[in-house]
Amino acid sequence: MTTPDTTLVIGATGTTGRRVTAGLVAEGHRVKAAGRSATPMEGAEAVRFDWNEPATWDEALDGVDRAYLIPPIGSSDPAAVMLPFLRKARARGVRRAVLLSSSAIPAGGPAVGQVHEALPGLFEEWAVLRPSWFMQNFAGLTPHARGIRDEGAILTASGDGRVAFIDAEDIAAVAVRALTDGQAPDTDLILTGPQTLSYDDVAAIITEITGRPVVHKRLTFEELRDRWAAEIPLEFATMLAGMDRAIAGGAEDRTSDTVERLTGRPPGTFRAFVEREVR
Repeated sequence: MTTPDTTLVIGATGTTGRRVTAGLVAEGHRVKAAGRSATPMEGAEAVRFDWNEPATWDEALDGVDRAYLIPPIGSSDPAAVMLPFLRKARARGVRRAVLLSSSAIPAGGPAVGQVHEALPGLFEEWAVLRPSWFMQNFAGLTPHARGIRDEGAILTASGDGRVAFIDAEDIAAVAVRALTDGQAPDTDLILTGPQTLSYDDVAAIITEITGRPVVHKRLTFEELRDRWAAEIPLEFATMLAGMDRAIAGGAEDRTSDTVERLTGRPPGTFRAFVEREVR
């Protein structure tokens, strides 16, 4: 039997998942925090979940009526595992689904774009979050953060292209609204920060705030693809490098009012993020 207002958060320990979980719990909502290790999270019920292990799906779906969906990491064909799960979720009583996608991938596009296209036909209430590039890409153990610490450089194939980087805190705040408001968005939502920045701008801000000299090193598409391919499958590396090439062509040079419209507050700035999280 489905318990009203219980949310399954897939990827609950990840960059947005842990923030979505915390936001839901803070508002008094019931949460099943799903991940491969069933890591305990304050105020939530931990449950083991793996996209590639269908035996874990039933327990994760038990008693939930809405879900926050993080696609399998590093997969160039997430629809192959996600669509069977989503059909099962619908049959088990999930009525609202919020999918994390990307501003670079439209409905019907590659990878998670195939899931995006299918979502409205599977659920009566839905939203697809399409955030721009995460500010968190420059902190922690990410490739850009390692490059900043180890080489004093941010390596991209983006040229002079500009991106309205967004804080994961703002993505999560929108996700909480999309999951719990009385009316679901029933659309896709482009999420951005308040201003567009080139990677030269990013390097300059990090240098100014941290006192650590950082430069933007410009690579070709092929150089970046091959660098990625040393760590991840070639097909996925090619897709990521292609996204940088699209940035160079102006694909991400835009801002939206979605964060403020849905949460009632403006999105955080990149400068504030660096002051808070970049070391």
